[in-house]
Amino acid sequence: MIIQIYEIQSPAEAEKMAAIGVDHIGSVVLSESEWRVPQLRETVRVVQSGGARSSLIPLFNRLESILLSLEYYRPDIVHFCQTLTSSDGLSDAVSGYVQLQQKVKERFPDIEVMRTIPIGLDGHSSVVPTLELAAIFEPASDWFLTDTLVVDAAGADISVDGQQPVAGFVGITGRTCDWQMARRLVEASRIPVILAGGIGPDNIARAIEAVRPAGVDSCTGTNAVGPDGSLIRFQKDPAKVEALVQTVRSMQPERAEKEKSIPC
Repeated sequence: MIIQIYEIQSPAEAEKMAAIGVDHIGSVVLSESEWRVPQLRETVRVVQSGGARSSLIPLFNRLESILLSLEYYRPDIVHFCQTLTSSDGLSDAVSGYVQLQQKVKERFPDIEVMRTIPIGLDGHSSVVPTLELAAIFEPASDWFLTDTLVVDAAGADISVDGQQPVAGFVGITGRTCDWQMARRLVEASRIPVILAGGIGPDNIARAIEAVRPAGVDSCTGTNAVGPDGSLIRFQKDPAKVEALVQTVRSMQPERAEKEKSIPC
C-alpha cells in the first residue's frame, strides 16, 4: 500500500515525511513564469536521497515549460491533474492532454506519469465520466489518482464561488469522492490506482476497506491548522501524517512482520 503525501515544498519537511515512512512525497510547481525554484529542486533531491519517491505537479500545460521543468527537477513521477470535464461531458482538451503525456514519456522514459481521474461526490458520480476518462488515459499513464470533482447531480460545479480550489485543475477540495465509483475504477484499471480526496487519519481505514486501492494520498487531510481553525496550505501536521501511516501499516501485518525480520 503506497502512502503519498502532498504538498511538500521544503527540504526540511521532506526529511520529516521520509522519516515518518511516506512512500511518495509530492510537490507542486506553482508558476510557469517562475518554474525554476532551487529550494523545490533540493526538496526533490532530499526525498530521493531519503529512500522515498518524488512526485511533481506542474500547474501549467505548455509542453515546452513542462519539459524544461522536468529536466531541471528530475522527479521520479510527474503528476498531471488538469480538469478533464465540461458541462457537456468530456473537455475538448482531453486528446491534447493525452498527447502531452505521450510526449513526456518519449522525452523522459525514466519518469513515470500519474494522471488524476475525477470522481464526483457520493451520489453524484454518475455525471462524471470517470471510467471513460480512465480508458482514454490508461495507455499514456503509469498511475491513476482519484480526486474529487465537486459537481451536483446535473454536473454543475457546486464548489465555493463556482470554482475548484485551483482553477483548471482537480484536487485539494478536502471532500471525499464516491468510494463505490473509486472501487469500480480500481477493478477496471490495469495500472495502479491511488485513492485521494478528503483522506486523513480519521477515515483512512474505512477508505482502504471500501476501495482497496494500490495506494492512498492525503493533502488537506494532513495539513496543519492555523489559530483561526483554517487549514494551512503547504504545511503538514506531522502527527496527522504519522497517525495515517501507522493506520495503513497496521492494516498490512505481512509487511510489518517482514520489516521486523530485516536486520538493522
